[in-house]
Amino acid sequence: MSDKKSPGIIADNIENIVTDVLENYTTGKVIDKENIFHLDDEVIIKIIENMRKIILPWYYHNKVYKVYTIRNHISMLIEDVAYNLKKQIAIVLRYNEQVDDSAEEIIDKRAEEITVEFLKQIPNIRENFETDLQAVYDGDPSAGSYNEIIYAFPGVYAIMVSRIAHELYKLNVPLIPRIMTEHAHSLTGIDIHPGVQIGKYFFIDHGTGIVIGETTVIGNNVKIYQGVTLGALSTRGGQKLKGIKRHPTIGDNVTIYSGAAVLGGETVIGDNVVIGSNTFITKSIEEGTKVSIKNQELRYSQGKDTKPHELIQDEFWYYII
Repeated sequence: MSDKKSPGIIADNIENIVTDVLENYTTGKVIDKENIFHLDDEVIIKIIENMRKIILPWYYHNKVYKVYTIRNHISMLIEDVAYNLKKQIAIVLRYNEQVDDSAEEIIDKRAEEITVEFLKQIPNIRENFETDLQAVYDGDPSAGSYNEIIYAFPGVYAIMVSRIAHELYKLNVPLIPRIMTEHAHSLTGIDIHPGVQIGKYFFIDHGTGIVIGETTVIGNNVKIYQGVTLGALSTRGGQKLKGIKRHPTIGDNVTIYSGAAVLGGETVIGDNVVIGSNTFITKSIEEGTKVSIKNQELRYSQGKDTKPHELIQDEFWYYII
């Protein structure tokens, strides 16, 4: 009997598997197109982090330097964002417009123009974000300080990234804004499309599971809780629905409690509306209205007996009687 060991099942089959996979690459699939652009998502994440340092310089300055010069620090950050953002925008414009080599200079110039227009919006982004911080501090008794809000509240990070991405979205930059908000989504569990228009003093409490669709419009002083969906009634039309308002409009001073769903492009929630937990809204609501689910029933089973308990809602808090 030979002492030589068999190479094993994997080794016996690996060459054939490699051959099959390589042949599969030649079958004309969309995912095998050779002109896929080389966008660097790590660079885009770096842009987000540098933008956070620009928006909040006193919280995220480089502590390596013993003498902190704000002008030098911000100048360095803005130049870094400008260089990297221009490069990534040029990549997505080149792919999105399917240009040939003769248009390279045009694409590069357009990328520079977009980058400058975006950077000019930094004061506006900071102004809006300041109101978001104020909304959290005023509205959440668990917020011990602004430091705690900035460093530890996921909703604040998601809103900040959304405001950054929205400025690029308005400048018709493909893909990059979505990568930014999906990065925030992966870290916070909060899914805000970069197309969402958000007013001042926006407050996300807790936030996990929130979904806000592309054409949503949110007014001032709006507060939403975890699990809320501001979505479309249906996406069965697919690409035919592109450019059509599919998501709701939320007025000023609106509170939407956990688990509620507000759906549809024609759905308008008026000012000063309160929407209770787990409600399902597909029609417009007049201003000043309180919406709740009435008389839910819970059942508890002990041994052979099942006794119903009525669930009563009072000011959107539930009580069992």
